[in-house]
Amino acid sequence: MKLQYLERAIAASRAGKPAAIATNLTSGEQSLIEGAEVTGNLKIDGAIQDGVRKALVDDRSTTVESAAGSIFIEVFNPPLRCFIVGAVHIAQPLARMAAELGYKVAVVDPRTAFATDARFPEIELSTEWPDEALARLKPDKRSAVITLTHDPKLDDPALIEALKSQAFYIGALGSRRTHASRLKRLSEAGFKDGDFARIHGPVGLNIGAISPAEIAVAILGQVTAVLHADRLKEREAA
Repeated sequence: MKLQYLERAIAASRAGKPAAIATNLTSGEQSLIEGAEVTGNLKIDGAIQDGVRKALVDDRSTTVESAAGSIFIEVFNPPLRCFIVGAVHIAQPLARMAAELGYKVAVVDPRTAFATDARFPEIELSTEWPDEALARLKPDKRSAVITLTHDPKLDDPALIEALKSQAFYIGALGSRRTHASRLKRLSEAGFKDGDFARIHGPVGLNIGAISPAEIAVAILGQVTAVLHADRLKEREAA
């Protein structure tokens, strides 16, 4: 692999932009693909383009067959991100577990007594109001937003910002009654049924979770299922 391509791909990933390096396993010809920009001596035909697109969506390097032979596609996606609103007890194991899964985690809570380094070591903290923090952090299609406070003054602004974004997962802690009240408020703010379908509430898989750690497992299980939904459909159809 050419060092210059590797450096550019890593730089793109760190800047929040997906990239891929395609290499012909027979000839060694190679190209860097950054969006519509292609750099290198490997001609990118339709089969390779489709392979790059799928590899980036699947977030997994792969080998595809093309007219030029076998092509190895190495993926350099931006890191997955997880924004947790509410520095509550559940947020502590949730933040740790999400970080272990490779997410870049940020915990948002203007209540400085909760959002402390002692409670969330090595986790990015924001004491901004949730809508301000998410407007700055800009959730994208590789982002999950999870609200945990039960406080409409904190959760609702965060959900409004999340719904404006392309976040692949939006979850909100609370009972069915709490969620119904939440949707009524969001409806009054102008959101519709299509928006509500994006919110997982009550948040998490129904596994009978009780402790904060168990609830964190249920939430991350659901986040993972949503993240890999297309791959799961492919397996079921095979």
